Amino acid sequence: MHRALIPPSHSLSLGSGASYEGAFSIESASIEGGPEPLGCEHQEDAGDIALFSPVHYESGYAYPLIVWLHGEEGHEDELPRVMPHMSVRNHVGVAPRGTQRAGSGYRWSESGEDLGDAADRVLAAVDAAKERYHIHAERVFLAGYQCGGTMAVRIALEYPEVFAGAASVEGRVPRGGRPLRNINRARKTPLLLATSLEDDALSVSTVNEDLRLLHSAGMAVAMRLYPGGDGLATNMLSDIDAWVMERVCAPAHACS
Repeated sequence: MHRALIPPSHSLSLGSGASYEGAFSIESASIEGGPEPLGCEHQEDAGDIALFSPVHYESGYAYPLIVWLHGEEGHEDELPRVMPHMSVRNHVGVAPRGTQRAGSGYRWSESGEDLGDAADRVLAAVDAAKERYHIHAERVFLAGYQCGGTMAVRIALEYPEVFAGAASVEGRVPRGGRPLRNINRARKTPLLLATSLEDDALSVSTVNEDLRLLHSAGMAVAMRLYPGGDGLATNMLSDIDAWVMERVCAPAHACS
């Protein structure tokens, strides 16, 4: 069943959502206030981050890391509700807090003075995850929703030596602040863009414009379109897992 984990109202209640491929079913339920999975922790001394440990964690295995950047009015404590819809086994997860207060939560600001702070928060979160878990240095992926997706793409392009790729759900490709200034180093960084066909904030024409920009820069970009309204649906997250694992298990990076 494909459910909207974070609808446009930003509350963690479930509505409708679906994969672009084939039929789907809708289930309404609420997960707000539900129990957090085992292996989740919050570290205020590390700059307000949340960590997610996969079930049956094996210290001898170098795990991929998913760095989750929340959307508008979100916060890092969404991580234990997001990661299980990707996978409870495949990845370690970490989520830093956004740079700017927004309503009842936070957001990732695109203003020049906040861009450096955002990068520092994300890199500090990666370091915190590496201190706590066995992370494969070449399998660190960014993923985000709305402004978090925009920031995920920006930081992946800025630090291609750190990140193996970035996935953006309903987030525009960044424009200001010269996001393509490192294009010669970042050109091989894979990107995943995902959006709903009826997303009020990110139209299909806008997505096409973003795709043209990235293709003109020679980037490797995958696109996923989903029917229905906007909101973060659970199958979007499972598709991020599949996209990441395709790269983790590619012939040049065989699963180990």
